[in-house]
Amino acid sequence: MGLRFKFNIVLFLTCILGIATASAISYFIVQKSAVQEIHHSINLVRANAIAVRGYTVSHITPTLTEDNDILFYPETVASFSAQSVFARFKAMFPEFSYKEAALNPTNPDDLPNELEAELIKRLREDPSLDQISQVVETGDGRFLTVAFPLTINQQGCLICHSTPEAAPPAMVDLYGEENGFGWELGETVGAQIISAPMSIADRRAEETGIILIGGFTLLFVLIFLITNVMLGGIVLRPVRRMSEVAEKVSLGDFSIPEYRKKGKDEISSLSLSFNRVRRSLERAMSMIDD
Repeated sequence: MGLRFKFNIVLFLTCILGIATASAISYFIVQKSAVQEIHHSINLVRANAIAVRGYTVSHITPTLTEDNDILFYPETVASFSAQSVFARFKAMFPEFSYKEAALNPTNPDDLPNELEAELIKRLREDPSLDQISQVVETGDGRFLTVAFPLTINQQGCLICHSTPEAAPPAMVDLYGEENGFGWELGETVGAQIISAPMSIADRRAEETGIILIGGFTLLFVLIFLITNVMLGGIVLRPVRRMSEVAEKVSLGDFSIPEYRKKGKDEISSLSLSFNRVRRSLERAMSMIDD
């Protein structure tokens, strides 16, 4: 097994280990960055929902509540408006989902599932939480789910949710007297729940990983070629030349010229030492012959 082969084996294993390590680290960093971008997009979705809710409360509700004794318009409900607008807004965020769930909603469509109910309970138990973020495993994959508390901060919200007697008759006729009542000021009654698939982050990390692996591989090939050229010129060729001279001299053939490698490195020093040994051996052989 030649020196070049041994060197290339070590170089190859080192580069493979380096590529694997760098790819794993870069995958982790890129995925973390992608998750942060998902969080940013979720905040944009929530900001849009908050804007719609605010506009509904300040402009739509006062305009359409005059006939609440006869007709009830779901569009006057901030939650309904926010979720309806997101259904159209979803074209820009097709992979995202938005829901305003409540433990005791007026509209049965706003009832939470098991996970959503658990998130709402956690927000109710700890008022200091402004959000809960977690990765959820489902049959459809992994999802990053963020829940923001929906807290009753305005007295006006209790008009529809305090008691059936205080609520608009048309609303009571539409939804009944059983649900959506008994809310209190300052109470966290539900949550804005926004989800996005973790496949977004995984896909971006995989794409970046492929690019990095390709780049590292090209770099490895370049390093492999350059180091082999340098190894041959600096080490292997001089050593091979000295080996040929040593072979001739060991057989008593002193006619071959001395080999002197230019420079001040270890190989040059070795060639000088070898030439001194050769001259000493040649003199010794001459003395024996005489």
